[in-house]
Amino acid sequence: MLPFLISTYVLFVLTLFLPPLTTSAPSSPTKRETAETISTTSTTTEDSAKTPLLPFDFPDPCIIQDPSTGLWYAFATGSLAPNSSSTFKNIQAARAPSPLGPWTYLVDADPLPDPGPWTAGAGSQTWAPSVQHLAQADPPSFVMYYSGQLTGADSAFHCVGAAVSTTGSVLGPYAPLPVPLVCPLDRGGAIDPAGFVDPASGRRYLLYKVDGNARGGGGECNNGVEPRRPTPIVLQEVDPRDGVGLVGNGVVVLDRAERDGPLVEAPEMVYVPAGERGAEGSYLLFYSNHCWDGPGYSVNYAVAGEIAGPYRRREEGPLIRTGDGFNITAPGGAGVVPGGGWMLFHGDCPAGRCLFGADMVVEGEEVIVS
Repeated sequence: MLPFLISTYVLFVLTLFLPPLTTSAPSSPTKRETAETISTTSTTTEDSAKTPLLPFDFPDPCIIQDPSTGLWYAFATGSLAPNSSSTFKNIQAARAPSPLGPWTYLVDADPLPDPGPWTAGAGSQTWAPSVQHLAQADPPSFVMYYSGQLTGADSAFHCVGAAVSTTGSVLGPYAPLPVPLVCPLDRGGAIDPAGFVDPASGRRYLLYKVDGNARGGGGECNNGVEPRRPTPIVLQEVDPRDGVGLVGNGVVVLDRAERDGPLVEAPEMVYVPAGERGAEGSYLLFYSNHCWDGPGYSVNYAVAGEIAGPYRRREEGPLIRTGDGFNITAPGGAGVVPGGGWMLFHGDCPAGRCLFGADMVVEGEEVIVS
């Protein structure tokens, strides 16, 4: 029944795009946006300590370039708008002329005003968006994946939803599917979706975390007590035209190990072509481990020669961690520019979890950030 509902809704959504559409250009920044623009030109001290790119609560960022304008957009987990005690954004948005910035928080943007009838509704927990360009749609548009809080008796769990831009604009607004896209509720649900188009094959994929710790027995992130639940990261192929039709079955590409504490989550994938900086054609799977609200949270990566793995973890441990030269506590939830070069992530700050960035260079199978 679920595949039928999704297929039916996809046909409905695609009909929205039959009339000719003009892709909306971003509006000019308001006075408030201009005042809240934060320079992202790597402000560092001699020990590489970083300052936030946005000094607001902006967790779990993703980054995408609008091909029609060349501008860059970041989307983040829902939160109160900056300097507001009442305006809640289900999904937040920011804009910049380049990945390095300066980044402007878009006060007037409301990309996902309704997370869908299967969720607890506006103002509930809507997490970790991933916005992807649908170049093969007719006309081209955007899809947003996100984690939505279930309603009723299942409100302790989340599942992965999808929404399609109704205007063809990267800022939406996005219309949600009437049912979750991925929802393994018996295993804890699913969170942290991340879209990826494989340059080597042209195939489109969705990565997500099975949220096993939501059914854990307590302790760190509810999964610190034996027996610990698996929290696998799954790779699921999707239809390249609409981004929501599931193709075949998902494949587990990584799961928690003892070094990860209670979980692995927040997947993000990058492909490094053969011959580039010594690479042999590699897939980099970035992820976070330990608990988001503690100093053990960090940015990690694993490497594979094939998209489905097997993936080899970085032997040296986390790529970015509490106490390293960046001087950031609990860094995690990384989003990477397609092809690499620049990484966004969040870290603890007085406002909650602020937006940070780092230059990223790949040398063979080694990632170097600065």
